[in-house]
Amino acid sequence: MSKLVIVGTVAFDAIETPFGKTDKILGGAATFIGLAASHFNVDSSIVSIVGGDFPQEYLDSLENRNIDISGVEIVKEGKTFFWSGKYHNDMNSRDTLITELNVLADFNPVVPQEYRDAEIVMLGNLHPAVQQSVLNQMSAKPKLVILDTMNFWMDSALDDLHNVIKNVDVITINDEEARQLTGEYSLVVAANKIHEMGPKYVVIKKGEHGALLFHNENVFYAPALPLKEVFDPTGAGDTFAGGFAGYIAKTGDISFENMKNAVIYGSTLASFCVEKFGTERMESLTSQEVHKRLQQFKDLTQFDIKLT
Repeated sequence: MSKLVIVGTVAFDAIETPFGKTDKILGGAATFIGLAASHFNVDSSIVSIVGGDFPQEYLDSLENRNIDISGVEIVKEGKTFFWSGKYHNDMNSRDTLITELNVLADFNPVVPQEYRDAEIVMLGNLHPAVQQSVLNQMSAKPKLVILDTMNFWMDSALDDLHNVIKNVDVITINDEEARQLTGEYSLVVAANKIHEMGPKYVVIKKGEHGALLFHNENVFYAPALPLKEVFDPTGAGDTFAGGFAGYIAKTGDISFENMKNAVIYGSTLASFCVEKFGTERMESLTSQEVHKRLQQFKDLTQFDIKLT
């Protein structure tokens, strides 16, 4: 089993969907990644920042899942990062209503000394210069570095993004972001262009249509499990990344074949995340439920066909 470092936001979200709305609840990329990875019982550490308004009970809930929080800086006089959004009826598009960076505006991550030799690093969605600063603190080259990013950084910090992309092994982005990053409509061509930027593996998330994994000339596709209801897509992409990183950290195997399994585990956990608002479903999730849904994935995707 490998150590896992997770860098990203620990935050407040306020969400409105066709199914209802919430006041401020627990959110943030690192939170969802950490909760997903915790299902593999890996030795993980979150590197983030919160304000004095962040409830101790939220930190305790992370620690109770054996997630090290010594890398979470608490700025007593500051306020925690806050995001509010409203989803459209199709649940695939949303409007950002409020973004308050607060303490995140001056975030200077510090990786705990005992995790600077971590084999797996998961760089959650943040300014690419901040992501690179985490890599600069590692005492040895990690076995695998996974990067998540978004179109905002492509618009506002493209040079910094290209610099950090050179130093990662896996990038996870959605189809729209892959097209923006490369200027290519074909996702196969886009993945090849991203390979040339540095990453050996490219994961392109397609929301309710699953995910694609590219490595050289190899391509693997994992469908999304058809769900009766989607209450809140917030954090689904981060949950996917956390499941992916957690599985790799547990197995220690970074082969293409094993990454196929990691994609399935990530997709499985993300399918739970959307069933409730915020982190609620991920906090109540049991290993028995995960196993049952993995069997559903297996039944959905495996079949025998006679070739004539």
